Amino acid sequence: MDAISELLLIVLVVLAFLLLLTGVGVYFLVKVGRKAATKAKQATTRLTTHVNAMGTGDAAEVERLRLDLRREVSLTRQAVEQAQQQGWGLGDLPHLLADLTRQADVHDAQLGMYAQQRRVSPYVDHATLGKLREHQAKLTAMCARLRADLLGHQVHHAGSGIDDLHARTDLELEARRSTPDPLDEIDELYRKTMEERRDRP
Repeated sequence: MDAISELLLIVLVVLAFLLLLTGVGVYFLVKVGRKAATKAKQATTRLTTHVNAMGTGDAAEVERLRLDLRREVSLTRQAVEQAQQQGWGLGDLPHLLADLTRQADVHDAQLGMYAQQRRVSPYVDHATLGKLREHQAKLTAMCARLRADLLGHQVHHAGSGIDDLHARTDLELEARRSTPDPLDEIDELYRKTMEERRDRP
């Protein structure tokens, strides 16, 4: 009886362990599945935007505005991240970029709603489209200004590094040149003087 109960206990422990592993596996599969679904939804939205931007009319123009805005914000984010990786003192720029990104997301949602309404309804609200274009221009101009400022600072810093390297190279090359021996110079002057005396009639 004791052998059977021990065997039964071992089997139950193994089953409990396998059940625990199965639960953990299912948990991680659900997490991965949710992330994949979120990524797929984002990719679908981007693909839909690209397809809709290929058309003509106000809706397609608004979709192109959305793509332009996403590209500008992405380029600006990359520029700021690159500057952070290089150890630049950016001050409040990362927070400003976060605010700009949030505002761009709000504007993107507004553009998306307008494009959807424009595709469905033949009635156009030209005043809203004008405001959306105006906001678009301001947001993309801010992104361009931020990138231009970062690039200007990087070029200035690189230029000072190049100037420093140039000066160090000149010093090193000057140090490597052999200095003329004063005795050799005296010998050369003496030789020239003697040759000049011989050449005189």
